[in-house]
Amino acid sequence: MRYAVIMAGGSGTRLWPLSRAKRPKQLLPLLDGRNLLGVAVSRLSGLFSVENIYVITNAQYAPDVAAALPDLPGENVIGEPLGRDTANAIALGAEILSAKDPEATMAVFTADHVIRPQEAFAGCVETACRAAEDHPDALVTFGIRPTWPHTGLGYVHCGPERNGVYEVLAFKEKPDRHTARRYVDSGQYYWNSGMFVWKVDAIRSALREFLPASLEALAPVGQAVRDRTDYTGILADAYPTLDKISIDYAVMERAARVLMVELACEWLDVGNWPALSDVLSGDEAGNVTVADNAVIVDSSRNVIVAEDDHLLAVLGMDDCVIVHSPDATLICNKSDSQRLKELVALLEKRYGETYL
Repeated sequence: MRYAVIMAGGSGTRLWPLSRAKRPKQLLPLLDGRNLLGVAVSRLSGLFSVENIYVITNAQYAPDVAAALPDLPGENVIGEPLGRDTANAIALGAEILSAKDPEATMAVFTADHVIRPQEAFAGCVETACRAAEDHPDALVTFGIRPTWPHTGLGYVHCGPERNGVYEVLAFKEKPDRHTARRYVDSGQYYWNSGMFVWKVDAIRSALREFLPASLEALAPVGQAVRDRTDYTGILADAYPTLDKISIDYAVMERAARVLMVELACEWLDVGNWPALSDVLSGDEAGNVTVADNAVIVDSSRNVIVAEDDHLLAVLGMDDCVIVHSPDATLICNKSDSQRLKELVALLEKRYGETYL
């Protein structure tokens, strides 16, 4: 049977001040009143049975995640006691699914992207699932054909295509601009999406080879699932012992056989405020507004957000981000939005956890 696992653990510092330590970006209602996690689950509707969709998140977010996804069984929201990166989140999901269904096909998705149109996405997922089931020893990833020389993403180098599936020759880390341009011009490199499909036995075998300590530490979770007992205490004991490492470093770059399916649709990362301009419609001056009360005069290409009825009056400003929350307001140039981690670090130094 096919299962989907959505990784939704990140807090999203680059969406401060709305995204906080106790309120992750995946739950912000920024997409016409919908949040990213709800959109991610809706995107899987019809591809996976709702009882076969799991969300792995930070334990402190789990109650809010469960409340936001009332159609999912409560036990399908899995809380990690602390972040240990994607390799361990996937290892945890694999142990749980293997205990439920040793023959499972496991698809792993992210919760911070807008992917459209739905029909194209569904076709790509079906192709990847079939590839994983036809080649049960292989790990399958999704790649996005690059449209510009992005230096903030990893790349996947592929060989020839056969029936919509490529053999992966190598994974490449985030390149400099010259190298990224060469990748794009070659036509043989794709952006690494961070989404995957595999037979659960295949990923467990790879983890057993390349990250054995994690698989061993999490094995009691699988036994608890088989015994239908609570595994919260097991996670609390195991997680501090796990090495923090991504699935790309731990497994994908070292695995014997990796296949890729091109995600031939629009793939937009909503990881910072300017990204809203890519996923939401703006006014005639290019201003994107997510606010009940805003007056904009002689201003263009701004992102303007408020989550209460506070009036935002914007006059003579271009290419800016203006975000109001009940206890903090952010104003910056779009070009400086990538520096929000720097700003949040300064806030923590000055005010402790008050504004985190």
